[in-house]
Amino acid sequence: MKFAKSVGALGCVVLVGLSSACGLQSGGALPLSVEPGSIKPMPGLEGAELTVGSKDFTEQIILGYILEFALAAGGADVRDLTNIQGSNSTRQAMISGQVDVTYEYTGTGWVNYQGNEKPIPDATEQFVAVRDADVANGITWVNPAPMDNTYALAMNQQTADATGVKTLSDYAALANSDPAAAQTCVESEFNSRQDGFPGMAATYGFDAAAVPREILQTGIIYQATADGSQCKFGEVFTTDGRIKGLNLVLVDDDKAFFPRYNATVVMRSPIAEQYPQIAEITAPISAALTNDEITELNKQVDVDGREPADVARDWMVKEGFVTAGSD
Repeated sequence: MKFAKSVGALGCVVLVGLSSACGLQSGGALPLSVEPGSIKPMPGLEGAELTVGSKDFTEQIILGYILEFALAAGGADVRDLTNIQGSNSTRQAMISGQVDVTYEYTGTGWVNYQGNEKPIPDATEQFVAVRDADVANGITWVNPAPMDNTYALAMNQQTADATGVKTLSDYAALANSDPAAAQTCVESEFNSRQDGFPGMAATYGFDAAAVPREILQTGIIYQATADGSQCKFGEVFTTDGRIKGLNLVLVDDDKAFFPRYNATVVMRSPIAEQYPQIAEITAPISAALTNDEITELNKQVDVDGREPADVARDWMVKEGFVTAGSD
């Protein structure tokens, strides 16, 4: 998969620990140009220098570009710092002032950043709790989207037929009776996060240490699970377009362990206070980001092979938020 991103610059962000010596505070140029649509240049926002960040997987990069195009149409001078490696690095980039605006997930904020072990099942209540708790950290959350990109385990149809697994309770029973048959591929974060494999094992009552696991990059897990030889089960994200594209079968989270992960606009609080126009501009965008919409956008990148920036801009044009500029 190709991304219009400077690997050298990104490595500076990750390896130097977000040091100001990297000179990356302003990020890079937008990959594509846009003109106003329903989003018009707004007094007070015109000329504002804003850096948009994202994590390093498809959905996050698409969401990052959506934010960039929206703010650019609103008149801001937007810089691109998408594709930062991992949640913690992206969070640190915001706290350190390198990133001004991003899309973050409520479950990640509540569990991974704020250290809570039990998620809040109601999406609105989860958002409010995360928003209120992060005030003390100088972070502002606004405009949660209906899209909920939570974790899940998946398998191919052959594994489903062979094991009879339909729910995570079934998976736990298999893990307890025949751990090797429950062999699972996971990414490094999921393998250690309390809202990931360890917490899932505790909730469903099986020994996490007994289940063979292979650590793979997120993008590799889908195909390896579809093939079935390398991964009997695989960690996936529920809005990923490759689930349908590869005919994967989701394992039902019958105890509702996994938190709600509604994508939400997150800003440094000084930025939110200085530019309230950001919340105004992004409200209708978040409202339009349903599970069906983002799954289709993810599919266009991961299955159809399109560029994330093209997919993001085309969606913004389709929704009428912007018009395409001359690249």
